[in-house]
Amino acid sequence: MYGKAVAPEYQGALTTLSVNSSLVDVLATGLQQLKAAEQAGEPGEVARCGLAVAEAHRRLGQVREADQAWNASYRVARDAGNTAAMAWAMWSGGTPARQCGAFALARRLLGLAAELGERGGDIVVRGYSLAGLAETGRIQGDYESVGRLHEQLLAEARRRGEARHTVWALEGIAQMHRNTGSYDRAHALFEEAAGIAAGADDRRGHAWALRGLADVVSVRDGDTERALALLGEAESTCRAMNLTSALAYNHKMRGNVLYRAGRYTEARDLYEQALAEFRGMSEPRGEALARLGLAKSLAQLGRDREETARELASLAAELDRIGLRHAREMVARAQREFGLDTERALEVAR
Repeated sequence: MYGKAVAPEYQGALTTLSVNSSLVDVLATGLQQLKAAEQAGEPGEVARCGLAVAEAHRRLGQVREADQAWNASYRVARDAGNTAAMAWAMWSGGTPARQCGAFALARRLLGLAAELGERGGDIVVRGYSLAGLAETGRIQGDYESVGRLHEQLLAEARRRGEARHTVWALEGIAQMHRNTGSYDRAHALFEEAAGIAAGADDRRGHAWALRGLADVVSVRDGDTERALALLGEAESTCRAMNLTSALAYNHKMRGNVLYRAGRYTEARDLYEQALAEFRGMSEPRGEALARLGLAKSLAQLGRDREETARELASLAAELDRIGLRHAREMVARAQREFGLDTERALEVAR
């Protein structure tokens, strides 16, 4: 039903690159081909190579460089009147905006990308842009508004036999089920995503699916060792492909699994590692989640209640500012877990 996974963001001279190519190799090849296209005076190829460069930088956690690359790609595409290339550049810009917590900007860029993709007749970039909008809403915890869009995109991807997008949609829907307590449904969807990704040789998608499965196996079944084994398998892929962000989320999830098992010292060390990784790539959502896990671990290890109250109140204020509803609810649960007066904590934080 599904063919081999492809990476449509690798275009022009870069179409020979695999969806599983190391990001370091993608970046090196992209920069080489970008320079050659500039010297040859080929604006279309410049825009296409710039897209791959932007995506490699983003996935390596180099947000500033990614921002410069997608802007340059967009300008070249605009000057050449290439609507589809403009759409891809806008999509590439919306993704790091979301990664940095600039959700309003992400929605604006991804919305424009979807419009340009439709106008330019590129259904793939339109689909990727709508998927980006759906993911932005899901990350913010706005499940009602984006749940239907996820299902729509899943149906479209299945109809076209597009493995990579099918895997993405399954994982997004699974995550919403997991976050709302439907663990059996989440497990089934993550398992399906893992199977499709493995069959289509989508190693990135497979690693994310394994992470989701590990989470559910840990929280639903209490099977710590199975969860850690799944995360270990996913980590090997992340390291092989230089998936910086995915690796940081893997470490954060490993901390979650260890925390649930009562192994608080080990969990603390993993949260500290993940926190440093997220800060290094300017990813506020991951940073906030790692801070939360670290605060809870330290509290279990005997940290002063006032310090825990201050940290959780500070984190709650930061999540309110960013607009991450689901993560904010997680902080509220932690405050209740440790019997902290949230009003008092806010006063202390001030």
